[in-house]
Amino acid sequence: MADAAPYSVLSVGATLGEGPVWVARDAALWFVDIKQHRIHRYDPALDVGRSWAAPGQVGWILPTDDGLFAVGMQSGVHRFDPSAASFTLLHAPEGHLPGNRQNDACVAPDGAIWFGSMDDAEEATSGYFYRVHKGVCVEAGLPAVSITNGPALSPDGRILYHTDTLGKRIWRTDVGVDGTVGNTTLFTKIEDDAGYPDGPTIDAEGCLWTGLFGGWAVRRYDPAGTLMREVRFPVANITKIAFGGGDLSTAYATTARKGLDMTALTQQPLAGDLFAFDPGVAGLPGHVATI
Repeated sequence: MADAAPYSVLSVGATLGEGPVWVARDAALWFVDIKQHRIHRYDPALDVGRSWAAPGQVGWILPTDDGLFAVGMQSGVHRFDPSAASFTLLHAPEGHLPGNRQNDACVAPDGAIWFGSMDDAEEATSGYFYRVHKGVCVEAGLPAVSITNGPALSPDGRILYHTDTLGKRIWRTDVGVDGTVGNTTLFTKIEDDAGYPDGPTIDAEGCLWTGLFGGWAVRRYDPAGTLMREVRFPVANITKIAFGGGDLSTAYATTARKGLDMTALTQQPLAGDLFAFDPGVAGLPGHVATI
């Protein structure tokens, strides 16, 4: 099946757009710009965007069961109230690692948030994965890497996909019903000339999509790790996709201007925009977090 070309739906000039998530209660797509300290919302029915300033680097945003949001800040996990533009600290698991920041996250079927951290200088092996649920935040027990991405969960929540971006590897780990991690195996390795695997997303058929930072594309892999499709973009840095719309059949993709010099930015005027395309498959209904 031929892929419809991705097109820009919202121009925000994101330095590092990340963490797109469709929030059904809002009928809107939320995402962040880590480096500009911004939270963005896109309403496709009105074709308008809105943004909020965050008090620091914000890596992800996810809806919570109280009608508000959880956000991953460099200082920890906060509750975010858009109406008051307020941020309340809930958990600070890495107060001993001031050079780290949070980078990506997802909500499990049980309402737990899984999130990852990374060395903000992209050098030290200090990135870990965590799980926060009903007031408790614990380290997941996965090996440290420099830049974590994901995680993402299989439709039944029993397989955790997590990315070592600099190592160009996506791993899969068994997850128990209580959130404990088990056996880990290699899911796929990205070849040297294809960019770096960024945020992963799982579709309704259990296949994994990953953005490719510096790779000009997103890819879809089947549950066995075999490449199925590649969708090319007019910009180099695609960070992550989310499925949205009433039937979850539109793919939205965040992109980044980070690392692009003036020549590259001239050649990629849409870098940093929010894109949409037809993925030919639906996404999974989103979960709300119970933090």
